[in-house]
Amino acid sequence: MTHATIRIIRQEHAALAAMLRSINMLLEQHRRKGTTPDFAALRAMLFYVDEFPEKRHHRKESELLFPKLRARTPISRELMDRLDNDHAWGERRVRKVEHALLAFEMLGESRRAAFEAAMSHYVDFYLDHMAVEEREILPLAEKVLTAEDWRELDEAFGRNRDPLTGYPPEREYEALFTRIVNIVPAPIGLGSAA
Repeated sequence: MTHATIRIIRQEHAALAAMLRSINMLLEQHRRKGTTPDFAALRAMLFYVDEFPEKRHHRKESELLFPKLRARTPISRELMDRLDNDHAWGERRVRKVEHALLAFEMLGESRRAAFEAAMSHYVDFYLDHMAVEEREILPLAEKVLTAEDWRELDEAFGRNRDPLTGYPPEREYEALFTRIVNIVPAPIGLGSAA
């Protein structure tokens, strides 16, 4: 039986991976065509990354899941420390990408390569981070956590309501997610290809 926490983490990882890959896909399409990307769409997508995974998803892993694992086993503590460090620096990393996007938008083509490089580096970092969690941490959790641990985690993670995993957006985020869905191409949205 897969615990709700494991399912939610995997769903949120899949949604984030799709969002990040969509950004790179959009950038590649615009580069190939020699066109300027839709900066509003990119800002909305990066805001999602900052608002949901960085502030909600990571917090629950670092404040709930990892401490329970550390209490139950000495295995992978260095890895959890590294992942916690990734979480702690995550907001700073996304700010760097957002700044590079703003520079591209305000200063033009001379800043495209820097933004694309920052975005590509961020996507690679994030995909690797999530793969390590799924490959190393989640199987360890399934082995060592108790039924009570899972009850507490499932309750906490069950309060996650990431709209990209099928939940309706909270009221204050309705416009953001409507915008993302309508202007961003598949696999995230309904918009047409660039």
